[in-house]
Amino acid sequence: MPSLHIEHSITDLSTWLAAFNRFQEARAKAGVRSVRVHQPVEDDQYIYVDLDFDTFDEAAAFKRFLETNVWSSTEASPGLAGAPTARILREVAVTP
Repeated sequence: MPSLHIEHSITDLSTWLAAFNRFQEARAKAGVRSVRVHQPVEDDQYIYVDLDFDTFDEAAAFKRFLETNVWSSTEASPGLAGAPTARILREVAVTP
């Protein structure tokens, strides 16, 4: 299952979460199957997001949507501080 891994600085968590939650419907329409959001214990101004998709094409399309429609607009992305890093990841099987 491909994942879109995103990380970036934020101004504050509550502002960022409010903006993130406004795009819940867009994520569902784009095919996001699950969402994981993490924040480092030692850095409350940084965030990690993993969005899982069924296909690499869905992940790539949503990445383009974020780059074009969300991250390029301060109105659409309040709470964002700096440029996000986004990569599409594939799972690697590990043998114990």
